[in-house]
Amino acid sequence: MTDMRRTILWMVFTLSLVLLWDAWNKHNGRPSMFSPQPPAASASAEPPQGTGSAADVPAPAAVAGATTGSSSIATQAAAGSPTERITLVTDVYRAEVDTQGGSLVRLDLLKYEDQQDRGNPVVLMDRSAQRTYLAQSGLINRHDTGGAFPNHLSVMTALPGDRTLDEGENELQLTLESAPVNGLQYRKTYTFKRGDYAIGVKHEVINVGDAPREPQLYLQLVRDGNPPPGESSFYHTFTGPALYTEEKKFHKIAFGDIEKGKAETAPPADNGWVAMVQHYFASAWLNNAPAPREFRAAKVANNLYSIAMVQPLPAIAPGETHAVDTILFAGPQEEKKLEALAPGLDLVKDYGWFTILSKPLFWLLDKLYGLLGNWGWAIVALVVLLKVAFYWLNAKAYASMAKMKAISPRIQDLRERYKDKPQQLQQEMMRIYREEKINPMGGCLPILIQIPVFIALYWVLLSSVEMRNAPWILWITDLSVKDPYYILPLLMTASTLLQTWLNPTPPDPVQARMMWIMPLIFSVMFFLFPAGLVLYWLTNNILSIAQQYVINKRLGVTK
Repeated sequence: MTDMRRTILWMVFTLSLVLLWDAWNKHNGRPSMFSPQPPAASASAEPPQGTGSAADVPAPAAVAGATTGSSSIATQAAAGSPTERITLVTDVYRAEVDTQGGSLVRLDLLKYEDQQDRGNPVVLMDRSAQRTYLAQSGLINRHDTGGAFPNHLSVMTALPGDRTLDEGENELQLTLESAPVNGLQYRKTYTFKRGDYAIGVKHEVINVGDAPREPQLYLQLVRDGNPPPGESSFYHTFTGPALYTEEKKFHKIAFGDIEKGKAETAPPADNGWVAMVQHYFASAWLNNAPAPREFRAAKVANNLYSIAMVQPLPAIAPGETHAVDTILFAGPQEEKKLEALAPGLDLVKDYGWFTILSKPLFWLLDKLYGLLGNWGWAIVALVVLLKVAFYWLNAKAYASMAKMKAISPRIQDLRERYKDKPQQLQQEMMRIYREEKINPMGGCLPILIQIPVFIALYWVLLSSVEMRNAPWILWITDLSVKDPYYILPLLMTASTLLQTWLNPTPPDPVQARMMWIMPLIFSVMFFLFPAGLVLYWLTNNILSIAQQYVINKRLGVTK
């Protein structure tokens, strides 16, 4: 039974190593053991920069489920008039909007420092030689034979107005207008609000022709398939499109699935949103008003992918204007603020399978931060509360291990005497367990019960943007990056070895050696983990050691 307990713990440890190895492979561009990586970026990943009238724009099928023709979202533009980038600055953004389609082509988050380029802000969206990440919108014709309408490749004109949010002002607007195409004019108005990562985007469709028109509005996010800069080799977070409907719920779409044409979106609905997710940050097109919409995902070019929401608009009579108010969220994954914006939007903060446990743990961590004012001490306090909550389970486990340690010499003697008689050895061992009232699994099961809770807390600390640039004490100035002097990992390694020393020594010499080697191997990974995660494990180890020592001493089992 002792061997079974060790076997279960080895299985848990081995699975962790497999997942870490797979994440390391994906980070370094090698194929995953579970799914292939999309092709590497190439020069064709960026759409052509030339523009022309939307009537001349070819519109190949660019989204899953679309047919070739006017109802497809355009992906290429003909050569034509030059465009310009308009820069807008608020207290939280430096944004660049291209007059080609009024697309958002660069977005700097001024409140968040880039951890790979200290002194500069995080660049969430960009269109450059290094990367592509854009927010686009436009119109497509509901009828394949009806001709094109203004879209994200059409030239637009920016109306005069302020470009900087001045002190004392709470709102900054930018309005762009297209030239009429097939009787429709498209007007787009961005509204940036002070301190807000939810950008209001108003879409006005004006029929300047002599016949009714039936357009569809599409809201689209386009991104390359590369991981964010600075992604760790030792842990993996999701990067890619996602969507939500009341029926489908939150649904992530892997770039690899889009590449293979196997992307599963969601059936048409009158609710829902589309998003592009990465570690700590996300963007999403939102429209909370009930209205029909469909969802499309597509490979736009080599290593370039899109997620789109397409909304049919009512027939617009000559001289009429139809307006649709939407929100473009682009910023940090702050859970409480995301919950307030749209149903299910908080799920872009990806806890994986452990969401049901992670969300209440983050709620408690946030409450502790409100009391203590420091995320590092909030982590320590949360681990203390969890240890208190699991005290009796841990006490039972440590008591069982202490008893196992006390009878270890007797078990070793039995192994020597009955080494050629395994059946009799097992009988004698079970006799000793009965006499001493020891359950060989007693030290394992209580620990296994707690594993999901502590894995859920791991994902809370890994996923929470609040940890970015959050200091703890002295040299720890950012809980989301590794300890610059490796002091916490060294303490973590020492505490792990001390905990191993307190555990019963296996009778088998090989197992005894492995008990010391494996903690050392496992501890190596902590030298590259974020300081907040190492602090969590270190605190847990220290409390476990203290409890184990007290129980060992009470039972008279000492070294």
